[in-house]
Amino acid sequence: MKTIKNLLFIILFFSCFSAFAQEKSKLTIEQYNQLWQSETAKDSSLKKETAALEADITRLRAADGNIKVPNCDEDLNKMVGANAADIDKFRRAVNELEGKIGRREATKSDRQKDLDALKSNKIAALPEFFDRVFNRLQALLDGWREEAADNKDVSYTVVKGDCLWFIAKKKDFYGNAFAWPKIYQANRDQIKNPNLIYPKQTFKIPPLNEDEKAKFEKLKKNYKPAPAK
Repeated sequence: MKTIKNLLFIILFFSCFSAFAQEKSKLTIEQYNQLWQSETAKDSSLKKETAALEADITRLRAADGNIKVPNCDEDLNKMVGANAADIDKFRRAVNELEGKIGRREATKSDRQKDLDALKSNKIAALPEFFDRVFNRLQALLDGWREEAADNKDVSYTVVKGDCLWFIAKKKDFYGNAFAWPKIYQANRDQIKNPNLIYPKQTFKIPPLNEDEKAKFEKLKKNYKPAPAK
């Protein structure tokens, strides 16, 4: 009896499973048909788009030989009133000046005049030259420290806003403001009061000996500014 019940249970189970599988299979086919129709429509649309793009590519390739790219360099050259020969000449002048600055071909003031002349030329505004002329070459000049040749005095002409402290501090001279008394002592014939100097005065800037360098450097290191109130 138990065996018969088990057999009936198995038959009932497989009957239910078969009905479920058939229903599931029917639903999947319907979904598949819908998906097929959707994908077929997409495929047709993509084929049309591809054909349109290929036609555009064909037209662009055919027109490529007729496309003219504007020459921006020529327009810029016209704006500064220069031709190819002028620009080539300017390029050589820039290269030559850079070499002179690098070799420290004296004097620094002469090289600054050369650079100022290049800056005043409209060609310097072209992209090829602007940064090099206005920034890089000027930076090279600013880093050029002139030493007194053969321990001889050099001269300096006072400009508005100068004082002995500022002059001594210049890298071209002592690079140490505390060395200002050296300039004062060397120019007592012109300087009556070290706090009063005037534009267009020309001072001798004598070199410092080793003892003086050490003395003024010590003053610089030991200097402590007054606390702010």
